[in-house]
Amino acid sequence: MVIEVGVQGLLADRYQLQELLGRGAMGEVWRATDQILERPVAVKLLRTDQAADAERRLEAQTAASLNHPNVVGMYDFGSDRDQLYLPMEFVDGWSLAQDRSLRGRLKPREAVTIAAQMAAGLGAAHRHKVIHRDVKPANVMLTAERTVKIADFGIARFADAAASTLTATGKILGTADYLAPERALGRPAQPASDVYSLGCVLYQLLTGRAPFGGPTSLAALQQHVSAAPAPPVLLRPEIPQPLSDYVLSLLAKDPAHRPTAEQAADWLAAHQHTPTPAVPDHTSPMPAPSPLRPRPRRAVRPAPRRTRLRAARPNWRPEPLSAVPLSSCSPRPEPSEHPSTRATPPLRPPLLRHRQPSPPHLPTPTRPQPSPLPPHLPRRRPRKSTTITRSNRTRPSMAPGKARDGSRTIEPS
Repeated sequence: MVIEVGVQGLLADRYQLQELLGRGAMGEVWRATDQILERPVAVKLLRTDQAADAERRLEAQTAASLNHPNVVGMYDFGSDRDQLYLPMEFVDGWSLAQDRSLRGRLKPREAVTIAAQMAAGLGAAHRHKVIHRDVKPANVMLTAERTVKIADFGIARFADAAASTLTATGKILGTADYLAPERALGRPAQPASDVYSLGCVLYQLLTGRAPFGGPTSLAALQQHVSAAPAPPVLLRPEIPQPLSDYVLSLLAKDPAHRPTAEQAADWLAAHQHTPTPAVPDHTSPMPAPSPLRPRPRRAVRPAPRRTRLRAARPNWRPEPLSAVPLSSCSPRPEPSEHPSTRATPPLRPPLLRHRQPSPPHLPTPTRPQPSPLPPHLPRRRPRKSTTITRSNRTRPSMAPGKARDGSRTIEPS
């Protein structure tokens, strides 16, 4: 009887499968109990189509020999009824991918601490000639004490293996967002490939996004090969400039220009306590407002009452001009040189609103009539008024009607 992946039962008469923890491209991970040592373990069941690969048996045995505090320990390796299994250390925690989805980007100091532990675990694997080939946040576990443990060495390869990155079916093993350029071109994996993936993880922890992305996996692979990533300090100004430059060195296109995992672990451990630069003033938080205090009330002055001007002497009447003697009128003062020496003009009586009384009625003077003429004198005939026009003008001549003195007379028409 062959134990299929996903079927609960007793494996190799020792490991009791209890709960499915996860499923990946290489198989499934189950939570189990070691019946002999009575301890919880995590058992990874590899798929059946890979059980006949003898090379994978040797690689799994080599991965099981790794012993480092930042690597998930592997306790055993075996096959039961043609089913390969890998019992490993059970980590009571969560993955880095889950932590990032809940918290987003991390503080620079915390991100550097996690990356330094990852680099230390990869350096231990590289010393044993083991390459992980699938470094990503989902394969990094965090304990309650924030201790990093790299898991899932299921697709690990020897550093001196001549096998290509491609499988027999031409499929690239790994995740496109964290795949090194040489692996995207189909070249064999090497320790520098894990360092490149480490740089992608650190870039994402600092900025909140992967260095390259696209609508498809092929678009992301093309950017890994030819595009240059944006400096992290441009995406997040609070990142120290030396840290931003070192992340770019981990993402170098040429594997020879990248530091080793051990060098990266030493540099990150030395700079994980570097103080974070101050945030620019335009992004600094505003100070908290002071508590509101009651404003003192002002004394309100009453508005002045509008009084109506009245004459001081309501029964006063101006005297007629004829009754005022000329001697009482003071002459106009002469202008003096200084304003203080000028004479003060006399006060005038206030203007009254009532109408002045009209003067008494006087008889209208009549034109004297001429005295009549005596009856014995003849009356003078009034002259007719004539209008001289061009038609009734006459040329001067000696015709009758001419006066003796030479003046011309005009006969009435």
